[in-house]
Amino acid sequence: MTIIITGSSAGIGFTMAEYFGKKGHKVYGLSRKNIVSDHFTTIPTDITSKEQLDHAINQILSAEKRIDVLINNAGMGMVGPVEDSSKEEILKLFNLNLVGAVQMMSAVLPKMREQKAGQIINISSIGSEMGLPFRGFYSASKSALDKVTEAIRYEVSPWNIEVCTLHLGDIKTNIAENRVKTNVSAPYKNTFEKVYALMNAHVDDGTEPLDVAVYTERLLNRKQWKGHYYFGKFGQKIGVPLKWLLPQNFYENLMRKYNKLG
Repeated sequence: MTIIITGSSAGIGFTMAEYFGKKGHKVYGLSRKNIVSDHFTTIPTDITSKEQLDHAINQILSAEKRIDVLINNAGMGMVGPVEDSSKEEILKLFNLNLVGAVQMMSAVLPKMREQKAGQIINISSIGSEMGLPFRGFYSASKSALDKVTEAIRYEVSPWNIEVCTLHLGDIKTNIAENRVKTNVSAPYKNTFEKVYALMNAHVDDGTEPLDVAVYTERLLNRKQWKGHYYFGKFGQKIGVPLKWLLPQNFYENLMRKYNKLG
């Protein structure tokens, strides 16, 4: 298979690119950094730039007859109070997490339609199913991608193209080093510092990226996809059905305790 993975310079993307490359697949990693690997080919690309993206896809199609899989993994985190987040920070986040992912799908879909087959996995978060304290815009950006994924599933199904969202819990990566941290004004400072420390502790105790790669491989081998899949530790995954089932105020009180908000 020919597989394209975005955000392949580190973390989940790099681990998946190496994993599938070692399995014998032809893997192309799109990231802003040029990473040298024996198992996949990096094409330095900023996926928010349509010009760079078109160049990368043309380069792949000059070497490959097919594009079988797109894993839309590139993204960034953002933490801070909703009130303190600037317009520029919000737009930068949505430009990568939503617009970049949509541009990637638009870039590969013509070839997938031509070959009447293809699989697209949009990497989202369990946090997209709920507004998380001090991660409101991150949750919102991933939730927006979820809804786009639901819509495009209908639109591309006539060509045997499968699309799904893979919601991840905390994964043990260096995401804390790369996320945007907004200004935190005085009224929120004490609460934010507690939540932020807990957030980082959850990442340090998260699932290994290799486990995500193995799960993704199993997903690719399924004959038919649902719209949403959830992968992570039980304590995080259980938050999704509980939100559907429990009274809203009761659920919010559980989330306050989980995030040590008192």
